[in-house]
Amino acid sequence: MDYVIKSRIWIESEHGVFLGEGRVKLLKAIAQTGSLSKAASALEMSYKKAWNLLDSMNKSTKEPLVITSTGGKGGGGANLTPYGEKVIETFDTINQKCWEFLDKELKQISL
Repeated sequence: MDYVIKSRIWIESEHGVFLGEGRVKLLKAIAQTGSLSKAASALEMSYKKAWNLLDSMNKSTKEPLVITSTGGKGGGGANLTPYGEKVIETFDTINQKCWEFLDKELKQISL
């Protein structure tokens, strides 16, 4: 019988959860769509929830992850900052290394 080990990683600050899988998905969707509203829709999430998550992340970090612009004739938008891109890359790397470590450790156990 084959076994698979599962794990979820999240990063917390003194304010609570800063970053986790769902929040990273939101940031990636913002990067792809250029819009918080479109990102929320793509993830089947309410705009209010997406806004609250983004606001929470931006308040928990030394630099903003996303810069938003208000709507108008051309419409608003949202773009990741270079720091936001780095945070996503770092989180994905940590996640991947964690899974690799756990898989390696599981193989050492004779099940």
